[in-house]
Amino acid sequence: MKYRILYAEDDETIAFLTQDNLEPNYEVVHCADGKSALEMFKSDSFDICLFDIMMPKLDGFELAQEIRNLNSEIPIIFISAKTLKEDRIKGLKIGADDYLIKPFSIEELVLKIEIFLKRTQKNNFKTYLPKVGKYVFDSKNYRLSHESEVITLTQRESELLKFFLENKNSVLKREEILKALWGDDDYFMGRSLDVFISRLRKIFVDDDSVSIENLHGIGFKFKITN
Repeated sequence: MKYRILYAEDDETIAFLTQDNLEPNYEVVHCADGKSALEMFKSDSFDICLFDIMMPKLDGFELAQEIRNLNSEIPIIFISAKTLKEDRIKGLKIGADDYLIKPFSIEELVLKIEIFLKRTQKNNFKTYLPKVGKYVFDSKNYRLSHESEVITLTQRESELLKFFLENKNSVLKREEILKALWGDDDYFMGRSLDVFISRLRKIFVDDDSVSIENLHGIGFKFKITN
């Protein structure tokens, strides 16, 4: 059975070419606007989402926010002509996992799709649930749990926390983290990393046993005492 992609793009030419190139390997459901894509997501099941940003009825940012409210785990990749770093950062803050700028190569898109699908379907982390401060970390289901409180993480947040745990109390260079999780260490990937680290810091802000130390010009150290 092929993996299913929800693809939202209002440009007919780009949509046709992208869908035509992806369909030999994936089942692609295309929607021409954000509203119809949201309705499709609610009525069917998908493995990954590809969203343009500038769309009628519901733009890609609004669509991704609605999707995240319904499902915190499914990978979301933006494909957009909007090149400003502010747009990329906004997309990542909403909960998208990656951002691809038009024009893009199908090879790069397929590579990103495969990376996220493999990470979603295969999780080689240890079977026990480790403690992170006061929380129990379920990396497979992207959750931090404490008594009656459950925090649902995005896939990126969970992968980053997992990587930190595997290298706790050790100095990690920025490029080392970026290449391990993103496969690249360019400027925008670095900004993405900063966004996700900021999210994790907010979660553990009241827990003295967990901290993410910023080592200027080097990287980070995930310090944990429990």
